[in-house]
Amino acid sequence: MVEVPTRTLGSTGVQVSAVGLGAMGMSGMYGAADEAESTATIHAALDAGVTLIDTGDFYGSGHNEMLIGAALTGRRREDVQLSVKFGGLRDPAGGWVGFDARPEAVPNFLAYTLKRLRTDYIDVYRPARLDPNVPIEETIGAIAEQVRAGYVRQIGLSEVGADTIRRAAAVHPISDLQIEYSLISRGLEESILPTCRELGIGVTAYGVLSRGLISDTLRADQLTPQDFRAHSPRFQGDNLTRNLALVDALRKLATERGVTVAQLAFAWVLSRGEDIIPLIGARRRDRLTEALGALSIDLTPSELAAIETAVPPGSAAGERYAAAQFSQLDSER
Repeated sequence: MVEVPTRTLGSTGVQVSAVGLGAMGMSGMYGAADEAESTATIHAALDAGVTLIDTGDFYGSGHNEMLIGAALTGRRREDVQLSVKFGGLRDPAGGWVGFDARPEAVPNFLAYTLKRLRTDYIDVYRPARLDPNVPIEETIGAIAEQVRAGYVRQIGLSEVGADTIRRAAAVHPISDLQIEYSLISRGLEESILPTCRELGIGVTAYGVLSRGLISDTLRADQLTPQDFRAHSPRFQGDNLTRNLALVDALRKLATERGVTVAQLAFAWVLSRGEDIIPLIGARRRDRLTEALGALSIDLTPSELAAIETAVPPGSAAGERYAAAQFSQLDSER
């Protein structure tokens, strides 16, 4: 595998790998996953030099944290940075039943996270969404108490807009914003990314491959009812047809360069700035290896221009989440 360099996460001075491992897919969000292969993928990422692992306490209703905690057994804790999102509420059937970022909920969620991850601190702790019923200042203030107590090292945000970022940063320094960013999801470039850069806040980018849309393998018949992409507008009907046409245009450029379309997409995000850390959402070692190959791709100005022509900003068909979820994104307001 390619050696993974490091980048600084915002202005906090925290050194992390230039790419992180996003573990969500290891806990059923894309259908069934092989736990042994997931564990092997975590180990392969660590052995390659990936130090940042991202999870959420609601991924698999705690399964993801337990998986990571077990996989890290025997590893030096100080060699890994754990990024955790909290607040999503789920029922026993796996359904979504709300969001809770009240100050009194923060230490409760955190206590269970520490237990499942088998650790005594979290490197970056963040609400997964903005709770519409709780001022962001109250949520950040509650996490700041856990920073002072030593249970949290850094505070992050996820999928919030520029105004919320400013309000949060006024309470406590923010290490990074986690938000979807890819060739076909570029909404943050207008005001969110400039705000982060003004305030010295890094970006951890998820969805770099648009949940597998930017790949060489996606077929519509792969999307089972258990796969949340089956309910995403970008993966439905004419939208999927139009979006796959964009991927075809990108694939032609990848072929000319001698790389895969996924590698080209990762290389593009890596080129957007040293303050952006893309997350690899791999749950298999071969996909991890493929994505890490993007680290050796140095795109030329002419190649970057060709990519922009093939996939212009705003060219994707359909929103990136289903209507009910999309309406809850502070980053889209």
